Amino acid sequence: MSIPPPPGHQRPRAPFGPPQANRPQGAPGHGPYGPAGRPYGTPVSVNALAVAALALGVLCFLPAAGLVPGLIALRQIRRSGQSGRGMAIAGSVLSLAGIALWAVVLPTGAESKAWEGFKDTARGNESLSLEKGDCFDAPGGLEGDTYDVDRVPCRGGHDGEVFAVITLPGGAFPGDARITDVADEKCYALQDRYAMDTWAMPADVDVYYLMPSRESWRYGDRAITCLFGNTEAGAGLTGSLRGDPTTLDTHQVLFLSTANALDAALYEEPGRTPEEDLAAHRAWAARVHEVLGEQIGALRGHPWPAGARTPVADLVADLEDARTEWKRASTAGDADTYYAHYDKAYGFVDGPATVTARKALGLAATPPAPGDDEKKESEAQV
Repeated sequence: MSIPPPPGHQRPRAPFGPPQANRPQGAPGHGPYGPAGRPYGTPVSVNALAVAALALGVLCFLPAAGLVPGLIALRQIRRSGQSGRGMAIAGSVLSLAGIALWAVVLPTGAESKAWEGFKDTARGNESLSLEKGDCFDAPGGLEGDTYDVDRVPCRGGHDGEVFAVITLPGGAFPGDARITDVADEKCYALQDRYAMDTWAMPADVDVYYLMPSRESWRYGDRAITCLFGNTEAGAGLTGSLRGDPTTLDTHQVLFLSTANALDAALYEEPGRTPEEDLAAHRAWAARVHEVLGEQIGALRGHPWPAGARTPVADLVADLEDARTEWKRASTAGDADTYYAHYDKAYGFVDGPATVTARKALGLAATPPAPGDDEKKESEAQV
């Protein structure tokens, strides 16, 4: 048998009042319950998609990535009462702005510059941003990681010194072999424009270069960076090797220009011997004769300082004698006659008169040791 409740006793009320759906008309919208039927005091979670939308919206190189998560987050927040509505809206707006920005940037080709700026910011001073005259250190030296380098003052020790930057044309990636061929041709030809005094170049220094990879090419990298480095593994450079019109006076520049023009002509000597191809050697001797005439005219027409006038005049006399021998070699009837004039002509090149003139002009006065060029070429690692 049930026992009736005491008179006046009522059924206990639910601890938080009636559900919102059964709320009496006129009752306050939120009693002990918060929005969406959540009791007050219960922690409100942040919508994860809203956070993701904001993060992706900030990353402008992924312009549309934050838009979809932002829209989904707004719908979820309306249903669940989670926080994060402001982040979802901000992420969506930033994504829309990113789409608009890239719509303007892509047709103009400016994406390459934008990528370069991003890479520089993300990875620091890289080889892609090196310029002529820069000195740098690379992790592990030139044999290590050369895509993450630090610029350093040239007056101290460093791994490399940039003497030229060659910009390749656009289009499809030409391949590693083709880029290497261009670097071989251009970098070696440009080294004397930066370091004009070849006698001042240390024997353990040679030409290296950094080239675009297939991956970096896709992001606009078109630069071949030509640089000087030490041929001894782990060894570096000390002080700048630069010797051009920015560091030399006009007398030194003119003297070295004539010397380097003659050297360039002499380096074109045919690979086959005079016995094998006398005609090619005679044609080459004629070109050397012509170049010597141009250089002699330049040396004679320049107003040299008082202390250099006599030494330069003596050098010009030697060059005249050499020119005569090259002329005779260019008309030699057989290999033996050719060799006789060839040897006499070379006897006037870089002789005592050249050393005296260099001293008078304040240039390096010790000729490079025979075979230095061949040694450096065989030791250089590209």
